[in-house]
Amino acid sequence: MLGRYGGRVILSNEPGSFPWSVLAERHPALIRKVRDAFPYGPDQRRALDALLKNSTEGVIEPLGARAADRAQWDAWGRAYFGRSWFDVPFLWAESYFYRQLLEAVGYFAPGPWQGIDPFRPFKLAEIDTAEADEELAALDELARQPVEVQEEALLHGSLWGNRADLGFRLSAGEGDASVDSQLVANDVEMLRSLFTGGALCLVADNAGRELIPDLLLIDHLLLHHRVGRAVLHVKPYPYYISDATTADVIDALRRLTAAKGAAADSGHRLWSAMTDGRLTVRAHSFSCAPLPYADMPDDLRQDFAAADVTIMKGDLNYRRLVGDRLRPATTPFAVPTAYFPGPVAALRTLKSDVIVGLEARTEAALVAAEDQRWRTSGTHALIQVRP
Repeated sequence: MLGRYGGRVILSNEPGSFPWSVLAERHPALIRKVRDAFPYGPDQRRALDALLKNSTEGVIEPLGARAADRAQWDAWGRAYFGRSWFDVPFLWAESYFYRQLLEAVGYFAPGPWQGIDPFRPFKLAEIDTAEADEELAALDELARQPVEVQEEALLHGSLWGNRADLGFRLSAGEGDASVDSQLVANDVEMLRSLFTGGALCLVADNAGRELIPDLLLIDHLLLHHRVGRAVLHVKPYPYYISDATTADVIDALRRLTAAKGAAADSGHRLWSAMTDGRLTVRAHSFSCAPLPYADMPDDLRQDFAAADVTIMKGDLNYRRLVGDRLRPATTPFAVPTAYFPGPVAALRTLKSDVIVGLEARTEAALVAAEDQRWRTSGTHALIQVRP
């Protein structure tokens, strides 16, 4: 399937492929995990069991007649209803699965389970760990480093998410060679040149130990006047297991303010920045759309156009930024992002097949060493910028 943005749209119908494994293995495992995480009643449990069977063996069906957003999803999915989940675009199928999961547990319907995040136990468990304590304690040493070293470390922390401790271990005058060797593209200096005291948009990815480094980076940029104000875009409702919502931002801030030392200082500054408007949280409905950012609505386009730079965090945002399709890996990053209304950067750990912007020698070395596993293993990352 070829699309108007170039490249072949990724489907999930090749057994053994990464998209196939997500639909055939990861989604069923997630349904079972959610089913066991809450004392759902018979109605919710039956709906989850039905979703498990339908998403692996059945065909895609519309939302129920009472769903408030049925008309929107009907418009998005009209061409896909009645077809196997594996035979439609991977991005669409994956997104619709999460919408149907929320339907099954009663997240949107009036009743006792309305608004209860089915993924919340997993998110909270991640930030209440000894590893999280160690990462926050490392901020005390980082605070004694030169500002430039702090900034590079926090950018690496934001990039690697729950491997953020690798970034925090940067010391004065030297980087972490293991981190640098795992970057398949590194435009970090170009990104830093875009911090000129204006507005930053950061489109968050995951909650928990991946959201905290994003917040710490924002705090640093505000504190040192590298940006004057920041807008943090999160999801309006639970999505893709661990994607950040406003509630997750509050949980992260409380985790920081309850810590000690530099972590607590950052937490209190971020709390104040939210109350005085220097840090704004937005949850646009398009953040949960099964569409590329090339199709963003005008009001969201205006938000991004007003920023000196927009940072897109994580794998899903990367797929939506460049389009969830297979192109030559050497396609310049500027080509699929030419539509974007302002400077844009991607900070992403590689966890799916989509990739652009590589040098030919880099791709050749990766393929020679790992075949194609480097695309999905989460062991490599990139910082790409289109100024």
